[in-house]
Amino acid sequence: MATALMQTPQKPLPGAFLQTPAPKRNAQSASIFRTSSVPKATGDPQPSATQHRTQPYPDLPIANPPQPQAGESMTNIERAARTINRTLEKESRFPQMDSYILQGHSSDYEIPTQPWAPFQRVKMFELPDQIFEQYNRAQVNTMMGLFAEINHAWVSIDNALYLWDYTHPSPSLLGFEEQPNSITAVKMVRPRPGVFVPSITRLLVVATTSDIFLIGVAVQTNPDGARSVSLYQTNMQVSIKGISVHVIAGSDRTGRIFFAGRVDDDIYELTYQQEEKWFSSRCNKVNHTRKGLDSVIPSLPFSQKSPHESIIQLAVDDTRDIVYSLSSRSTLRVFHMRTIAVFELCITRTQAGIMADVRHRVSTTPMLPDDTKIMSVAPIPATEGGRFSLVATTSTGCRLYFSSVHGSFYSTETRGAMSSIQVYHIRFPPTDSSTAQPPQPAPQNPAITYPAQAVPPPSSSLIQSRTSERYPPGFFLCFVQKSPDAANDSLFMSAPEPGRVAYRQEQGQGQTFMESGQWVGLGGRMEDFGLVTPSGTASFEPLGFGNEMAVQYDQSVCEIAILTNSGVSTFRRRRLVDVFAAAIRSGGGEDGLAGAIRSFNRNYGRGETVATAIAVICGQASDVTSDSRIARITDPSVLEYARKAFIEHGGRPTLNENSVIDQRGPNIDNVSPSPRHEGLALYLSRLLRSVWRTRILTESLNEVGGIRITSTVSLAKLQDIQRSLQDVKEFLDQYKNSIEGLAGPDALARLSTRQEEIAQSGEHRALQSLYQLISHVIEGLAFVLVLFDEHVEETVFALEDVERNAMRQMTFERLFCGPEGGRVAKELVKQVVNRNISLGSNVDTVTDALRRKCGSFCSAEDCTIFKAQEEINKATEIDATSETSRHLLNQSLLHLQHVASSLPMEQLNWAVDSYVDNEFYAGAIELALKVASENDRGNRALAWYNEGRPRQDDRVLAYEARIRCYDLIHRVINAVDLVSEQSPEIVDGFYTVTAKRKREAYDVVNESKDELFQINLYDWYLSNNWSDRLLDVRSDFVEKYLKRRSQDEPDFADLLWRYYAHYNSFIEAAKVQLSLAKSNFDLSLERRIEYLSYARANASTKTIGISEVGRTRQSRQELMREVSDLMDIANVQSDVLDRIKSEPRLSGERRAQVLADLDGRVKTIDELYNGYTDQADYHDLSLLIYSIADHRNAGDIRATWSNLIEAAHDKAMRSQTAYDGPSPYEIIPDVVQNMGTKLQLSETFFPIATILPLLKSYPATHSDDLPPPPHPNWAVSLLLDNLSAPHQSLLTVLETLLYSDDFTNTQKPQQQPPSQNQNTRSGGGGGGRRKGKQRTAIPYTSSPASDMLYVIRRWFEETSGMGGRGVFGGEENARGVQESLREIVEGEGRGSGSLEDDELREEAVGLRRRIAALVR
Repeated sequence: MATALMQTPQKPLPGAFLQTPAPKRNAQSASIFRTSSVPKATGDPQPSATQHRTQPYPDLPIANPPQPQAGESMTNIERAARTINRTLEKESRFPQMDSYILQGHSSDYEIPTQPWAPFQRVKMFELPDQIFEQYNRAQVNTMMGLFAEINHAWVSIDNALYLWDYTHPSPSLLGFEEQPNSITAVKMVRPRPGVFVPSITRLLVVATTSDIFLIGVAVQTNPDGARSVSLYQTNMQVSIKGISVHVIAGSDRTGRIFFAGRVDDDIYELTYQQEEKWFSSRCNKVNHTRKGLDSVIPSLPFSQKSPHESIIQLAVDDTRDIVYSLSSRSTLRVFHMRTIAVFELCITRTQAGIMADVRHRVSTTPMLPDDTKIMSVAPIPATEGGRFSLVATTSTGCRLYFSSVHGSFYSTETRGAMSSIQVYHIRFPPTDSSTAQPPQPAPQNPAITYPAQAVPPPSSSLIQSRTSERYPPGFFLCFVQKSPDAANDSLFMSAPEPGRVAYRQEQGQGQTFMESGQWVGLGGRMEDFGLVTPSGTASFEPLGFGNEMAVQYDQSVCEIAILTNSGVSTFRRRRLVDVFAAAIRSGGGEDGLAGAIRSFNRNYGRGETVATAIAVICGQASDVTSDSRIARITDPSVLEYARKAFIEHGGRPTLNENSVIDQRGPNIDNVSPSPRHEGLALYLSRLLRSVWRTRILTESLNEVGGIRITSTVSLAKLQDIQRSLQDVKEFLDQYKNSIEGLAGPDALARLSTRQEEIAQSGEHRALQSLYQLISHVIEGLAFVLVLFDEHVEETVFALEDVERNAMRQMTFERLFCGPEGGRVAKELVKQVVNRNISLGSNVDTVTDALRRKCGSFCSAEDCTIFKAQEEINKATEIDATSETSRHLLNQSLLHLQHVASSLPMEQLNWAVDSYVDNEFYAGAIELALKVASENDRGNRALAWYNEGRPRQDDRVLAYEARIRCYDLIHRVINAVDLVSEQSPEIVDGFYTVTAKRKREAYDVVNESKDELFQINLYDWYLSNNWSDRLLDVRSDFVEKYLKRRSQDEPDFADLLWRYYAHYNSFIEAAKVQLSLAKSNFDLSLERRIEYLSYARANASTKTIGISEVGRTRQSRQELMREVSDLMDIANVQSDVLDRIKSEPRLSGERRAQVLADLDGRVKTIDELYNGYTDQADYHDLSLLIYSIADHRNAGDIRATWSNLIEAAHDKAMRSQTAYDGPSPYEIIPDVVQNMGTKLQLSETFFPIATILPLLKSYPATHSDDLPPPPHPNWAVSLLLDNLSAPHQSLLTVLETLLYSDDFTNTQKPQQQPPSQNQNTRSGGGGGGRRKGKQRTAIPYTSSPASDMLYVIRRWFEETSGMGGRGVFGGEENARGVQESLREIVEGEGRGSGSLEDDELREEAVGLRRRIAALVR
């Protein structure tokens, strides 16, 4: 028996016994003996394959699927799938029995009238005449029994055993007569896996007075449903003399066999194995209770047992690995099958101990006296009861529910040794006054137990109970012998009310232990009974296990066979749909229908009522006919009443106005659909539950080791579901106009308020979603059936790996409702069509057949694709240059473009490759572009790209889909180029066909308006180093592309200005070059200066044409000015960089950092000055920075010039000391000349009024270190000769010096030695008048007057050849010069303002005369 799915165990509270369902174990098929199999010595054996029942979801547990967020749009199919999942989830939460069987006692029964009875007698099979003939020959002993699961009965007559099919009208007897001893017990069990061949699915255990035998049983089902049984001798037997075996039990999961006799309470195990071994025979018996126990634990109760105590029943619970034994003295023992060879006693509960538990639950009652005898026990599997593990029935008909604990008190383990078992709940029999009546509504208050001291009144209804049995999920059979001499037994049958339990849970009401029962006359004495068909289980864990309603259309109906001395009677469990149909049929017309519906609504809810009504409409209800057949109810009156119940009593939708006020979502989303929608969803979910989350296919190995693919769900089952859904669809189609929510817009005219309109719209959307799902599932099932009719292995293996793996994991839900299912289905359809085409079938014939069966899986688009595929194949078979071939290719292109939005990528690849093979390049490119566009109509991919390609954005999928299409175009272009390289472009003055096709292809490429394609194309060009090809494309996309990429990569910016220059847009090129020079890219300073030089050249280039339209002279000049300014700064930075490279003051890591910092971005003036030139004492560069920054602070300029001259002096002195370098009189002129040239003799930054005094005072300042200057007028000579300083400017400055007190004072001879005057920075220190021998003259500096004379003479010599008026540049200047000569000759100025040397005075006088002569 299959076990429960794993769930998280909960810690039990004191007094509770929560159990964790056991883990699922995979079935292992049993394989008379399998020579290749060796049974395991230890460990838990694997269960037989026949033990597994149909699981609700074999592959996946029931779980809530991901739900869309509020406001998220959903398709109708997705909405319907969500409804189905929610309904399945709700049904999976059906209360477990622990929630309504509580501590205490209960006795509430409902004995309904026949239409509402829980069970129904099906047929009475009489005993065959052969049995009576054999019976008359009996001498010692006869017994009868049932093997109900294989529809056989048996009878033992002395030493012979006979089996027959009791369902056959004239059965033949199958006998076992090979032994001479009287038979004492017979039992059919499951064999241990691996011992016998697979055909042996059962073992017949026959116990005699001497031996016990194992007989192999093979059961085969004939096409008509009848079962044939074959018996095989196993040669396995063991002696049991003296035991008198009468009780046998077997474990279905492990194949272990236990038996007990009448003489004691020992329990034996019959062991068997495939082959004999050294220390064990093939078959043996083991005494598990006596062996070793008497000597080790002599105080155990069974070690000092009465000789009259024996075992009367053995019951095996495979879900807990537990064996229960019940003795003739009502002693209950619990044994644990810890391993395959271990059998341990865990608990012994005597009758007195059990009755002590009972007294804790109820006070003294005649129904449970102290000497009450327990007649039978029935295990409750762990999959059904978390707390409960056993039910015991007393001779008075009371049921004792035992709770158990495994391991420690708080343990939730279910397979461990049981540590405690006690009576938890007592279920009393129905009262003597219980009579059949229609079902009453359940009480609103959960009064499930009597008060502490109150017990039900005594009832004799089940007194003298012979035996009883309980079958999951709670069916109770109790056989009562009313009097000792009664010839016939009475049968009381009861069953839980799952519909009421579920409805009370839905309404939030407390649960009660609800059972409905009925009395049945057997007409004989019961000999045996058993399950013909077990009840379907909705779950394999306690939660949801008892939900019979969920599986009433999906699994077989429970059927029970009872053997009496007059024959075999069969009874079936009546489903809720059967009860409903019987109730409305026997209700007595319209009034009876209304009463039945009211009763159903009260007890089960409107949704369940509607679900049951549509099930009746669709033919799900069945009943026993007068000839004892089970047939579907097709009575027109019953179907009409059910239709009225669905249409007229389906309720109305409601609008949650509070949610509307709170604005929690659209109004239509706040509509709660009607019970009609709930009932329809319930019915659909119950039809689909067995396949919804089940994988479609199962892979296994065939006889030769290959892979066999079969349907996980039988094809007959799929066809049944399809027919049931088709019945629903036909009913909805037929009565659509009468069903609110499906009637369409006309129904809105009957509504009076806006709220009703909104509610009706919500109802329409909900019902329409379910209707579409029905259609989709019908076609999906048809598609699966077609798939398994079309050599499914070939079809699946033809898929690509991704689709094949997806198909292996594909569930029916994903196929019906998921996008992945649609994708895989299309691939499967394509493979089916291709396979049929390869077999010679016509495309239209195949696709038409598929569309008739499953149109949504083979749509019109699919047919168009297949038609295009056929046209391409025909064109390939013809000459590629023919008109017919071109026509077929163009037709195929039109077809494929028409379905571009649904064209699979694989099909697109194939089409593009086929077009290339046929040299249809332009068509291939057009198709790829069309598919890319149709798959992303909203240009989401381009938007994602323009937004910087953010991560975790679903638009990336659209982008990747487009890129796959563009990659195909790249392949086409490569193919075009390759072909064109191998053939000439022009022949005899005409373009060749190849050249024309190449031009067509490139025209499609370059004229495409797909911006993302152009971006991808340009990326591809550049990745192949085809920048020239990109520059040749005249398109706005190129410019936009390069602009975008140039923001991040300098190579693209470089390509952008080349693109502008290529098309004579020089101003734009200059702007790009300027931006490159200013950018933060990793560019060297040299390259930035290069870009600035290019920018200056381009900005100064004038063109005539359309490129100059809109440009102004001012904008051009502004650009040139910005370029020039930045270039000046860059040049200064370059000079700083060159200085730093040879700077001895920097070394190591700091040096590398400074060089890296300078050899990059062009810095600002402030950064260069404050960070480098000022700190490093680069005074010449500081002056250049003053000039660039237009810094006119005279003090800063004078100080910098002074520092510059001093720095030049220091450098010269160091060089002379080191290697006899040039003198300062050689270096300083070079420095001044260099600066004058760079500063262009600017009056502000090359101020002669500042520089000349500094130069004049320099020799005197450094007289200790320097010889006299090489020329008396060294300072002015330097400015005139090296820089061509303006004479007039020099005279002006000298004249100022002539009358300057500061300079005059510094020219006076000093009484001190020369060494005391050399540090005076502002004075010349020499060249003054020598008065008296007592003074020391300083010969290092000429006087201003001497310098003036020198300047005038030089000026005169340069201008005298121009004539009188041209001397000194004009008469005005000449007069000024004459005046200056007069002043210095006559000495009218200050003391030192005249010439002290006579020769110079004479020269000045003569010069004055000559000037006067010329200017007259």
